[in-house]
Amino acid sequence: MSLRSPLGRVLGLGSAKDGFSHWWGQRVSAVALVVLGSWFAISLALLPALDYATVKAWVAVPFNTVALLLLVPTAAFHARLGVQVVIEDYIAAGWLKVLSLVVIAFVFVAAAVAGMFAVLRISFGVAP
Repeated sequence: MSLRSPLGRVLGLGSAKDGFSHWWGQRVSAVALVVLGSWFAISLALLPALDYATVKAWVAVPFNTVALLLLVPTAAFHARLGVQVVIEDYIAAGWLKVLSLVVIAFVFVAAAVAGMFAVLRISFGVAP
């Protein structure tokens, strides 16, 4: 038995008791993307040229490598949250909704891993 009112027990939980964490994750990742995306755009705009050799040398700088390794999974996480909301809102069939959520989870994890692998490969100078 609880002395809390029914309203007090549900405040901040959302309808499925995880709505707030989803909302908060999307907002935090959006702020991170504003910072990292701005850095990325400005850094590329300041490069003397956008040819392969120049960008490869830029990625090889340790600060840029770390920032790109933060940008890639943050963008994938944020995109996954957005696609998840669309699936939850517009797919009615329970089995199709679950299957879609599992598939997008794997797709975005694979995309993040592939992006981070590419950044590390370029950063360490592995020949294509």
